[in-house]
Amino acid sequence: MEIHRFEKIWLGASLLLIVGFIGTITYGAVGAGVAMVDDSGGTVDPTALSDHPEFSDPGVQQVGENHYAVHVVAQQFVFQPGTGTPIEVPAGSTVTFYVTSSDVVHGFNLVGTNVNTMVIPGQVAEITAEFPTEPRTYAIVCHEYCGSGHHEMAGELRTVPPSEFNGTDASADLQGGEP
Repeated sequence: MEIHRFEKIWLGASLLLIVGFIGTITYGAVGAGVAMVDDSGGTVDPTALSDHPEFSDPGVQQVGENHYAVHVVAQQFVFQPGTGTPIEVPAGSTVTFYVTSSDVVHGFNLVGTNVNTMVIPGQVAEITAEFPTEPRTYAIVCHEYCGSGHHEMAGELRTVPPSEFNGTDASADLQGGEP
């Protein structure tokens, strides 16, 4: 059986495309640092967030030198903090976000960063990001349909110069270190 020259070319091009697609998917899953949401953040009772030590009064807290933890509760149709009052962190800092939901599935996307996760009631999504030293404002958007007001569910995070940051008292919040 003889295969025509053009059929060989199309067969080769098709195989090249398949190998290219597989390579692209492999790079996106392994090489680009994309990680699936896991249970490393822990779990909470979504009906009793008001009794939880971190989520009863969500916000920013210093946990190390130039390292901050931000606890956020997503609920229809706000981020607490973030929607009414912007989240403020020092520019040039490392921030770990702990995000949970009290009602339905939401999304938490910090536009312009690698912070992007699904927020599931009872699960705590844990994501760490390093912010540049220049002050900037980032939009927080919900990217999972969560009800009729979904299109209005947005918030804001501001990175401010360290000299202007008026967060909590660092000596009270440092865990395992000196202020």
